[in-house]
Amino acid sequence: MQNPNGTILQLYHAGRLAAALRAFESLPSSSPASAAAAPAPLTAATYAALVSACSRLRSLPQGRRVHRHLVASSSSSPDAQLAGNTVLGNHLITMYGRCAAPDSARQVFDEMPARNPVSWASVIAAHVQNGRAGDALGLFSSMLRSGTAADQFALGSAVRACTELGDVGTGRQVHAHALKSERGSDLIVQNALVTMYSKNGLVDDGFMLFERIKDKDLISWGSIIAGFAQQGFEMEALQVFREMIVEGSHHPNEFHFGSAFRACGAVGSWEYGEQIHGLSIKYRLDRDLYVGCSLSDMYARCKNLDSARVAFYRIEAPDLVSWNSIVNAYSVEGLLSEALVLFSEMRDSGLRPDGITVRGLLCACVGRDALYHGRMIHSYLVKLGLDGDVSVCNSLLSMYARCSDLSSAMDVFHEIKDQDVVTWNSILTACAQHNHPEEVLKLFSLLNKSEPSLDRISLNNVLSASAELGYFEMVKQVHAYTFKAGLVDDRMLSNTLIDTYAKCGSLDDAMRLFEIMGNNRDVFSWSSLIVGYAQFGYAKEALDLFSRMRSLGIRPNHVTFIGVLTACSRVGFVNEGCYYYSIMEPEYGIVPTREHCSCIVDLLARAGKLTEAANFIDQMPFEPDIIMWKTLLAASKMHNDMEMGKRAAEGILNIDPSHSAAYVLLCNIYAASGNWNEFARLKKAMRTSGVKKSPGKSWVKLKGELKVFIVEDRSHPESEEIYAMLELIGMEMIKAGYVPKHSWKHAIVDHIDSDLFNEEMLAEYGNNQRDNSTPNLSV
Repeated sequence: MQNPNGTILQLYHAGRLAAALRAFESLPSSSPASAAAAPAPLTAATYAALVSACSRLRSLPQGRRVHRHLVASSSSSPDAQLAGNTVLGNHLITMYGRCAAPDSARQVFDEMPARNPVSWASVIAAHVQNGRAGDALGLFSSMLRSGTAADQFALGSAVRACTELGDVGTGRQVHAHALKSERGSDLIVQNALVTMYSKNGLVDDGFMLFERIKDKDLISWGSIIAGFAQQGFEMEALQVFREMIVEGSHHPNEFHFGSAFRACGAVGSWEYGEQIHGLSIKYRLDRDLYVGCSLSDMYARCKNLDSARVAFYRIEAPDLVSWNSIVNAYSVEGLLSEALVLFSEMRDSGLRPDGITVRGLLCACVGRDALYHGRMIHSYLVKLGLDGDVSVCNSLLSMYARCSDLSSAMDVFHEIKDQDVVTWNSILTACAQHNHPEEVLKLFSLLNKSEPSLDRISLNNVLSASAELGYFEMVKQVHAYTFKAGLVDDRMLSNTLIDTYAKCGSLDDAMRLFEIMGNNRDVFSWSSLIVGYAQFGYAKEALDLFSRMRSLGIRPNHVTFIGVLTACSRVGFVNEGCYYYSIMEPEYGIVPTREHCSCIVDLLARAGKLTEAANFIDQMPFEPDIIMWKTLLAASKMHNDMEMGKRAAEGILNIDPSHSAAYVLLCNIYAASGNWNEFARLKKAMRTSGVKKSPGKSWVKLKGELKVFIVEDRSHPESEEIYAMLELIGMEMIKAGYVPKHSWKHAIVDHIDSDLFNEEMLAEYGNNQRDNSTPNLSV
């Protein structure tokens, strides 16, 4: 090559950067092995062009090669000491920064014999660009201490470092320094400050500064629009975007459109989104990767998946982020089949799925019908090697729980090596949702020993299980742990503790915690305590609390009224209960729910007003649920009203034909009234339908271990000794004068087995009962 300098510079200035680097590579001495032997005579301008080309192409290997050639050439070049040239050094720092090599940029900077403000600005920017915001601020401080005046580029980079760190305090100091040095009006600094204030929640400050900018550019508009959109001021973001269009000095780019679509998606306004979509088509940006992905996501957030899919397919070259976005859009809506089709298309395009892809698909697997696909995804993620990713495994665990496969969820849980709080919360929630409170407590014992940072979700799950089992000791442990974990002032957790104490019967502890909360109490605190007192029959205390709550100006919610109505029901305050029910909507705007109506049915039924209760059920604005019918059935049994009991039982069985309690209670009513023919018919229906009475179940903690007992269960290794002790206790009770509440007829009904007593025997038994004063049990 006759004139390498001319050739390389000509190619560079023509924009043929790769060709310029190939020309450099073709020099006989350009390889590292021979560079020191016969370096090519390149000028400083040529080296600057080559370094700039590497910087713009983000080619670190070629940049290092040019750098080595420069160092080797410095001693023999006509431009002596090329390696110590400040301008070249600045180019090298910039190149290394853009090529994600901040340590190399710092090394060049440290070795420079002479530095200027550009050197400082370049090395600070190199660190900010590569996630070294703390180091960048350190360099900025060193620059000021050295007496070098910060230019607009150094100030802008320092502000960006503060933005990344969320350090608004230091950012304000940099802002003050910029104003003092008369650089505060520079556009680069102003744009960086607008971004810093907006991204860190000080949108008003950012907008005030934005309005003071005289000559706004695209970055100015983009910074404030993005700030508004990201901080929840979506309508303001759209308004500023509109002002930018109307102002007309600048055409929006892909980032402006991305922020605008994000704002539309957040407020669910696909009408605005469609208008901006049309504008993006006008500017020929709708097929842009960033705009297309944002547009597709906007339509998905607005529940318009068809448009989201059309927008996605218009993207010229969708990347993995775009595919993940559209797959997740269908997954969130539970459209597993469509999500799997898109997943298959993504794989056909040659892209390798990542953890985000898999987590999105697992999110769509809900219910037993989706379990097969969930297992297939499980196998695939193992093949991808993602089974070591904790976040993926957590999603997998949750998927099995949603698909009602708790056993597989447990297996996944035990296979996760680096379990985090999310892992524990997922398995605790799974056990709680699948009605395994004893497992929750067992896991909590392990969690408390192995994981030092439990959170509110973990503790709420444990409290829920403790309430279900009435495990007061565990509630005290959780309460003590809140002090250790610094959660003692967490209002939601304190409310849950009050509720759990009350459910475990420890109303004194519930009240003590309630009083300790002081001004931190809210309507849920009051409601939890009122419901607790009501459920245990302390109606006066519950109603006094309600009166105290109202006097303090705290508006009750629907749970509060459930407690109040329950309290009235427990002590037979019929008029008071009906009064409170009548003021719910007119005074507090609380529309009565099924739960409130159930309380009124219970209130009337307990007071023996069965007809009024039945009339209330008939007049309700919605269909009665099974709880209302069960309440009426139990009251019918208590008041020996066979007709009403029959109606209530039929109401239950219409909803749930396999409901054993309805059969048993109705059998008791027929037996109590001597209607043995109906009793026999009902027992036959139970046998034909395969309905059996659910056995009773009890828990007890013995020597730190939870024991579970089921009625007539003899699987326990010490069952003989247990039943012997029960007989002894029974005999002692009889000696002490204990008389069972139920009559002998009820005892027979409750324990009778339809396989042993057929209908004819029962009918004969009824006839004998009518003919004899003493029952004949010789059947």
